Amino acid sequence: MKTAQARPIRLGPRSIAALALVSAVGVAALGWPFLAPPDSQVSAHAQDAPWLFAGLLILLVPVVAATISESGLGPKAVAMLGVLAATGAALRPIGAGTAGIEPMFFLMVLSGRVLGPGFGFVLGGVSMFASALLTGGVGPWMPFQMLAMGWFAMGAGLLPGPDRLRGRGELALLSGYGFFAAFAYGALTNLAGWPFMGGNASNIAFDPDGSVPANLARFVVYCLATSLGWDLGRALSTVALTFLLGPAILRALRRATRRAAFETQVTFEAPTR
Repeated sequence: MKTAQARPIRLGPRSIAALALVSAVGVAALGWPFLAPPDSQVSAHAQDAPWLFAGLLILLVPVVAATISESGLGPKAVAMLGVLAATGAALRPIGAGTAGIEPMFFLMVLSGRVLGPGFGFVLGGVSMFASALLTGGVGPWMPFQMLAMGWFAMGAGLLPGPDRLRGRGELALLSGYGFFAAFAYGALTNLAGWPFMGGNASNIAFDPDGSVPANLARFVVYCLATSLGWDLGRALSTVALTFLLGPAILRALRRATRRAAFETQVTFEAPTR
């Protein structure tokens, strides 16, 4: 009988509530063009709303990280978080500007799978923040990227069979998730910038006076025209790297997790004389 996989962060009620809160705000921040009626005050301030929601997310994401840390993010988990976040931040610029090849994403999938949804959410947000500082990509879009990456890594930790599924079956599951989640990430981050386009700029821009179906159709065409190639490159590179490097990295992460013994409390004793 296999024992349950040790996780560096065990989500408690407070952590789950904080995650639910920031996720709800994130959904509203990204989906408000489809949630607000044309005659609402939000639609009347279409150019200002993304900035407002970005400010809210900047305030809420640290709250979630702090809440999760209270539920058991010990020194050993912090050390692993730092190593993985630094690795993810360093991987992101490698394929920047090259057909959407972003090696960072496959590492987030594997890390979230082994270390759990709570750790995955924090790792995704911290990695994206660090990579933004590294590449100079700081702007109003950064909080949305942090949230989307947090969801991306957290979702990998929620996949079924973490203690039973191994081998090719697990790689197929992670590859399939990474493929579709790469497109979802692209669509979510597109939503952060799409409302900035002027209504008269093109027929794929957000129209504050348009209906929900009309704007949804505009957004789909916008994604197909502006980011499909990039998202496809991200998805295919995630699948390829998961199959090529996944077995070795999964073994290394699980071995490090066992040796770290996250659930064992660290104690300090006075030296004996």
